[in-house]
Amino acid sequence: MVLNTLSGRFLILTIIFVMLAEIFIFVPSVARYREDYMMNRLERAQIASLALLATEEIDETLEEELLTNAGVLNVVLRRDEIRQLMLSSPIPTPIAATYDLREAPASELIVDALARLANPAPEVVRVIGNPVQEAGLLIEVTMETAPLRAAMIDYGIRILILSAVISIFTATLLFLAVRSFLVKPIRGVVGAMQSYAAAPEDARRIIRPTAGIRELREAEEALQTLQSQLTGNLRQKDRLAQLGAAVAKVSHDLRNILTSAQLFADRLETSQDPMVARMVPKLLNSVRRAVHLCEATLTFGKAEEAPPQLDYVQLADIVSEVVESERLADDGHACDFIDEVPPGLVLRADREQIYRVVSNLARNARQAMAATGDGGTITISAVETDAAWIIRVADTGPGLPPKAQENLFQPFSGSVRKGGSGLGLAISAELVRGHGGRLELERTGSEGTTFAITLPKTLVDIEAAE
Repeated sequence: MVLNTLSGRFLILTIIFVMLAEIFIFVPSVARYREDYMMNRLERAQIASLALLATEEIDETLEEELLTNAGVLNVVLRRDEIRQLMLSSPIPTPIAATYDLREAPASELIVDALARLANPAPEVVRVIGNPVQEAGLLIEVTMETAPLRAAMIDYGIRILILSAVISIFTATLLFLAVRSFLVKPIRGVVGAMQSYAAAPEDARRIIRPTAGIRELREAEEALQTLQSQLTGNLRQKDRLAQLGAAVAKVSHDLRNILTSAQLFADRLETSQDPMVARMVPKLLNSVRRAVHLCEATLTFGKAEEAPPQLDYVQLADIVSEVVESERLADDGHACDFIDEVPPGLVLRADREQIYRVVSNLARNARQAMAATGDGGTITISAVETDAAWIIRVADTGPGLPPKAQENLFQPFSGSVRKGGSGLGLAISAELVRGHGGRLELERTGSEGTTFAITLPKTLVDIEAAE
């Protein structure tokens, strides 16, 4: 609604204020009009009296005509201390009031005018004034109030109409001025703020001060300073977040690599070589410190992975490395690993990234079953269709709880193991998406969990893959 806008309220307020001003002008204007009306009747009556003095005698028809033209009932002229009835006609009602206009104060004229407007009853009044050109001491007339009141009402209506026209015209001009000088610049500032809010990191959306009004320009300059500082801070935080996310990913995978290295180093403790026996504790301590350092950095965010370097690779070799590494890491928890990948299966993928994906899935399955203490079986299989390669990692563990399923591929949210970061599945899903494929949870329950990796042979829509 227009009333809810700044310019609309200026329009309404201007009309109200102008009308209030006109009301204060209206009352004295009507009082002045009443005074002029009665003075006009006195002047006409004086002219009619002069006509009688010139002829000294007139008939009743001419006398009636003179009184009608003067708009009065009787005329009394006082000359040389003699009060003389110059013209007369029957008075329909007794005289209700007498008004002396010779030295009447403004307040009295205003009160009398308001009283006349408020009294609709027709009356006869006496009016006294000074003759024009000093043609006598005073002139006195009697007149009816009905024509006077009708003329006052007509004059008042015309004044009100004129006041309304002036109010609307003035308010319209002010409305246009406010829209041009205030509303339009304010809308420009609001539009700049909305545009900046949509992409605060885009420096092109920072407002450029253009207002000609000093106060608005100061507001634009203050907003420009604020947006510039905020954009700089956002860029700095974004760079720090990307750096932290990259470090978290590297630390996650580096921790897994160091854990495997730690397992191999543990085997060296059984060596009979004195030099090896002396160096192994130092090596193990160094590896442990590196593992702890990697785990400490996993509080950082998620960063985008580099695009995969696609090549034709033997999947069986990748899975064999994963199984061998996980068997060493199992360390007597009685987890069985079954490799059902066809020996001759070749797929087009990034070898290192596919290794990380399969290794993450196998490690998660092993750790989930190790936490129960009952052991189980992990099966890695693969099939090839006309459209894609499908790799499955299945276990006979306890299954995923509902909370983990809701945030399965969300970093820092989908971990089931106590102390886990939840990055493994998030990183794996991102790596698979980089191949144009998808990582899915096929089933989970008390009988176990199965994850499926689908790698298409042809190009697909990345958004559809997500």
